[in-house]
Amino acid sequence: MSNPSPSNPHWFLRARLKTRQLLLLTALADEGNIHAAARALNITQPAASKLLKDLEDVLEVPLFERLPRGMRPTWYGETMIRHARQALASLNQAHEELMSLKAGRYGQVGVGAITSPGLALLPQAVAAVKREQPSLRVVLEIETSPVLVDYLRQGRLDILVARIFADDDKSNLRYEPLTGEPVCAVARPGHPLSSTAGLTLGDVATRPWIVPPAGSVLRHRFDLMFQEAGLAPPFDVVETAALLFITRMLQQSDMLCVMATEVARYYAGHGILSILPLDMPCHMDDFGLITRTDRQLSPGATLLMQALRTACRPVYGLSP
Repeated sequence: MSNPSPSNPHWFLRARLKTRQLLLLTALADEGNIHAAARALNITQPAASKLLKDLEDVLEVPLFERLPRGMRPTWYGETMIRHARQALASLNQAHEELMSLKAGRYGQVGVGAITSPGLALLPQAVAAVKREQPSLRVVLEIETSPVLVDYLRQGRLDILVARIFADDDKSNLRYEPLTGEPVCAVARPGHPLSSTAGLTLGDVATRPWIVPPAGSVLRHRFDLMFQEAGLAPPFDVVETAALLFITRMLQQSDMLCVMATEVARYYAGHGILSILPLDMPCHMDDFGLITRTDRQLSPGATLLMQALRTACRPVYGLSP
């Protein structure tokens, strides 16, 4: 039998790979021995041993180390177990989608966004989708980009509106850039600086600030902005990304905060915060639509992706 290599994408057809072999791999990983794995699958131990041996013979690698009191996956085994779990999860998802369609529903879609497009873009897109398919279940996560990308890789989300950083692993990710993300300084309504003409970084360098956590991209660029202006970054700071705390803290104090302009406009429009007349020459990288290249979008996810692209045009001034 020819060696099943990555250049042979249909090796599993010639190898007659069985779903039960995938189930056995995950059961062995969970149980740690062939007897318990066989019992979990409701098959005999000799049948389980033969399924594993047949798979190892096809792959021409050992998948498990046989130990006195059980079995331990080899590196080859860890790889196959990971992909077996993904394949079985995809099959379960296919069944759930089919059952939803048979029941007159349109399935489920998981979408994640960073805060700015979560406020400006997602409500319009989700509303459009729900008008067209009221039965589509939409699951939404608002988080930081690294967390969202992890969720996407795990299969918990289908589409992201987020950013990919230079040192991120971009394998199996598709990225469609949308727009950049300017930032601004905000304070409570009626703050003494809110009506100060000609406000400069020097006027706010010694003020108390609410800033992003240390190690974040925006915090680095915020501090660098002051340093490039020949100033020491603010030292009287509270570090957090929790918007509920930030808005409440600003309303009860004279603290300042650096915030994405789109988010600040939302809060300013509701009279919660005031945008200061201060030029902030630090900004976040572009964000965009992110999906997986190794996973086809479901009908519901395809519908939401179309709605996101349509909503992007008026929100970000993009051409059709």
